[in-house]
Order: sequence, then structure tokens, then C-alpha cells
Amino acid sequence: MQIKILGWSGGIGAGLRTTSFMLDDDILIDAGTGLGDLPLNQMTGIRHIFLSHSHMDHIAGLPLLADSMFGVHEEPIVVHAQEKTIKALKVHIFNWIIWPDFSELPNKEHPCIRFEEMQPGEKIMIRQREIEMIPVNHTVPSVAYCVTGRNGTAAFSGDTTTNDTLWSALNKHEKVDLLFIEAAFANLDLEISRISKHYCPQLLAKDLKKLNHQPEIWLTHFKPGDEDIIYQECMDSIDGLSVHRLSGGEVFKL
Repeated sequence: MQIKILGWSGGIGAGLRTTSFMLDDDILIDAGTGLGDLPLNQMTGIRHIFLSHSHMDHIAGLPLLADSMFGVHEEPIVVHAQEKTIKALKVHIFNWIIWPDFSELPNKEHPCIRFEEMQPGEKIMIRQREIEMIPVNHTVPSVAYCVTGRNGTAAFSGDTTTNDTLWSALNKHEKVDLLFIEAAFANLDLEISRISKHYCPQLLAKDLKKLNHQPEIWLTHFKPGDEDIIYQECMDSIDGLSVHRLSGGEVFKL
């Protein structure tokens, strides 16, 4: 299993792209602005998209991808998400006002994209990769994903703050090799972290003690401009784990 980092930042700016991770050549975890850097011939391979939640930085590339891929395949791109996330997309994005509803184009029988509801705790098998949806703690219904292939397991936190559900689910696995987890704010913004339900280094370090595994930790979702301080605070706070920061374009193989 190969994981390519398309987007990793908590915002946009020169060289910054928001959350999107590509599994092999056919699956996306989230569809932020990083998706837009893929060449068209690689976009055509995307057959499944797993969304963590409905916030713009995680879904901004989805409507534009649907437009770019319109008419390319006979079978739709399948968008997996919680029921409330799908409802938010259909009400606020694919509503014929902000964007055409590509789940009805060219017609309802043969759409460009198909929304498929997924429940927290559910697992889906796609080409020998098991994708598990795990509930987490954010301002809107939000989930993490744990993906297990033949040779390893990787987890993606999505947006979250202090919780028990992610850690208890991961502890049920025999091993977790890679953990891509957010650290959105510096410790100075602890109260903002709590209000917006994101991690800061202090909160993340405390929660990581709930994890029984020792994966490589790769930090994501830094607030633009605060990347260095957030990373340094994570390094200072997190003990006993190998901690790294994403910068985009990394490729991991399990």
C-alpha cells in the first residue's frame, strides 16, 4: 500500500494545500485543495473518496473533481461519508446554486459521483485494503480512518481534539505503523483549540498516552504561519514516539 500526501496544511498560501491523502492510485482520504495538484491522468484513477467531515478545507476539491471527471467513466466515483456529512454536501454544495449536483448528472441512473453512507465502526474492503471509520470529536460530525493493507496499517485522525474513541479503536489493532494526526494550533491558542475542537501540542501529547502502539507520528493541519512553533512544541511535549511534520509530496509504502 502506498500513501501520497497531496495536502496537509490547515489553510492556503503559497506552497500550502489542505488535507488530501491518496492511497495507491484509486482512493482518497479527504478532498482538500491538495487534490488539485494531481495531473488529470492520475485523477482518472480515483474511484473512492472517504470524507472525514464536511468542512471546506477537507472537501473543496470534490466538486471540482466531479466537474473535471464528468463523462470520463461509466461508473461513478463513490464518496463514502457519514449521513450528516452527505446531507451537508447536498444542501450546501451540490445544490444547483453553489454547484451542480453531480450525483444526478448526467442522470440519476448513471451519475458522475455516488454518495454512499458509512457508519462509524463500519469497515469496507477495497482491493485488499480494509478501511475502518472511527468517530472522533470535532465541531461537526467527524471521523478518522484506519486503513489496513497486506503489509501494514495507517491511521488518519481527520479533525479532532481530546477523545477516547480514536485511541480505543486503534488499540484493537495488532499494530499501527503510521499515524497522520492533526495539531492545528500552538499551545498559546489552547482556548481556541478547545472551542474549535482541534488539537494543540499540549492536548495531543496527553491523548497520545492512551495509545498502546508506537507508530511513526506525522503531524498535519498546522495553522499557516505557525508551523515551526507547533512542530517544536509537539517535539517538546511528545515522549517516546518518533514525531515528524508533513510538508507535502511525501510518499509512504507499507
